[in-house]
This record gives sequence, C-alpha cells and structure tokens, in this order.
Amino acid sequence: MASYDFSTDILFEILSRADLKTMKKCRVLSKECKDLTYESNFMPLHSQRTSTMVGYLVQSSRLFGQLTSDLVSGLDPKPTQDLLNFLPQPGWIVATVNGGLVLCTPGKRRDDPFYICKPTTQQWEVVLSPNPRFWTAKISMLVLGSNPLWFKIVRLSDSRDDTIDLELDLDSEYSNEEDNFNVFSNEKSWHCEIFESKSWEWRQSDDLKLTHNDYFECNQDVSACGALHWLVFNDKQDKYTKYTMLSFDGDKEEWAMTSLPHSLRGNDHCDQIAPVSCEGKLGLIHLRQETKMLDVWILNYEKIWIKKHTINLKSLHEKVPLPRSRVHSLYGVDTLFMVDVGSVSFYNFRTRKLTRIRVGGWIKSAYFIQTDSEPVKLKPE
Repeated sequence: MASYDFSTDILFEILSRADLKTMKKCRVLSKECKDLTYESNFMPLHSQRTSTMVGYLVQSSRLFGQLTSDLVSGLDPKPTQDLLNFLPQPGWIVATVNGGLVLCTPGKRRDDPFYICKPTTQQWEVVLSPNPRFWTAKISMLVLGSNPLWFKIVRLSDSRDDTIDLELDLDSEYSNEEDNFNVFSNEKSWHCEIFESKSWEWRQSDDLKLTHNDYFECNQDVSACGALHWLVFNDKQDKYTKYTMLSFDGDKEEWAMTSLPHSLRGNDHCDQIAPVSCEGKLGLIHLRQETKMLDVWILNYEKIWIKKHTINLKSLHEKVPLPRSRVHSLYGVDTLFMVDVGSVSFYNFRTRKLTRIRVGGWIKSAYFIQTDSEPVKLKPE
C-alpha cells in the first residue's frame, strides 16, 4: 500500500472538512492529527464547514428568576439564546458529555425527573429520579459507546438523615456534615447510584468511602479517558496533602484517588485549582493569585503529572480582573475560557487576543459542548 506524506496544511484542510465522528477517530492516528484538531483556530473552522455546534452552554438567571441556556463561542460575538427551549420545562443543566448530550432537571426537589437531550436535533427523553430518600451532592454522566449509544449517569448522595427537610443546591458543599460524625469512626459514606442507558434504569452501586474531613470543591467534574474526575479537599490533612483527585472508572465502576503534583499540594488557599480536560486527557489548572501565573498540568497514561504550560496573566489581569473572572477551562490547546458575573471571555495566551461576550443575567454555570446534527437513539426500544 502506498504511503503519502501530507503537509500540515493539507492535513489541516482534510480534517477540517471531516464529519465530527471521523475527525475524532483521526485523533488516534498520530500525534500530529491530534494536535491539529485541538488548535483553537481549527474548532471554529471545522464548525463552519461541517455545521457542527461547538462552544459553551452558559446558563444564567435573569429577571424574576428566569433561566436561560445560551451558546457562546468564538464564532459569534452574540450568544445563541435559549438553546433548550424545546424541553417541556426550563431546567438546570447538571452535565454535558462528549457527543453533545445534555442532562438537566426542571427543579431541585428530590423527586424531580431529569431530561437527557441533544440540542442540535431537539431530541429528548425523561429519566426518572433515582431514590428520593437522599439529597444529591454530585451528579454527572459519561459516554462509553456511540454505536449504539451507551452512557451512564452517576449520582452521589449525602448519607445524612433522610428525614431532614432541607433544599440544597446541586453544586453546593454541605456546611453541616459534622452532624453525621460518628465518634467511633471518621469514615463517611456517600450513596452511589448509576443510571444505565442500556436498561434505562437506576441501580444502587457500592458506597463511596471518604472521611468526614473530605469535601468536594465547588468545581464541575471532568470527563476524560473513560472516567469522571472531581477535586476533593481535606481540611485536616497536613499542608502537603490537602487536595486529591477522585476518579470513577465508567467501565469498571471503581473509585480511585490520585495525588496532585507536589507543588500544588500545599498551595495558598487564595489560589485557584480546578480540574480541566486538556487534549482529551485529565488536566489541572493552578492560578497563583499573588503572581498571576497560571500552570497547566496533564496526567499522562503512566499517571504522572506533566506541566504543559506556565502562562503569565498579568497583562490579562489589567483587562479582566482576577479572581473575579475565574478561569473555567481550556478551549483548545492555547485558549482559556473565563467566566465573570455577567460575561465570558476567550483568551488566546499565545496571541494575547481577548474576546469578551456579554451574557444577560447572572451566570450560574457553563458547560463545553461539541456536537453534530445527526439524530441519535437516546433510549433503547
């Protein structure tokens, strides 16, 4: 079979015209293909040429508590408004996944159902609420297969007395977890329930065992390498072991803890540490507030943290004050996505180009989405 040595420009042109599924498959062909598809100038061009939706679903609360879910991207200075208006009820977005699926719920009551949907095709299905006895602490989902579609939703619930009538935010930390303290053990159990798309049912999984001193950071989880990842903080450990990464393997359904890079374990409490997805792998950002320097780390396949970037954000701070505007995630390999009270920003740290987009209302959350317009079979027959 003949081999062809394509130039980078030709390869860029080919990949930017491939449909989304083909483009993602090409990422495993070579490092060059993978790197090209994560370039910030590749994603908008690929979106234009293939009618692919790419950007962030930004959810905000407007006058009288009205919820809106708008799409923002580097393609258009104006957000595409109310992208989820086809659902029966306005809902809180709680997760998005690779493939463009969105999970949301119309309320915060324990028996409220969920909607799983694909915005580009306006398809949706109802997922009934799991066991309503406990309050949801964290909920997320990941896709394990695309043909046929196979996804799982993972819910962690607080193990406090289920008779307490108290409404909590889906992403909040629990301030009174000491109420559950067992004088004979410092262990704390989190109920774990898993929704399986193949059976379209919830089932109870083994409890997650942590300690009463472990708290989930108020960051969104990250789905990478077939697993879900959360940043966990321990307020009783010494300063070198405060932060760890909690991971759930979607296939094996096993939990694991990973230490952070040594330089991050005893960081200043004013610094920002958050998990991110970086080129399909699990990453970390560490913003040092005093120096305005941002480190980007990637966890490689040998479970070793590698520092990928160190970025000076002093000049950006003069335009977008930090930490009021928080670094949310990476948009490609060279662009930061940042969230403020009523606006978002795309900052290319190589070219130092800043694009700010104003979103009406108070921003509650933002989720990356990249999806095509092909219909998908959400629920098996």
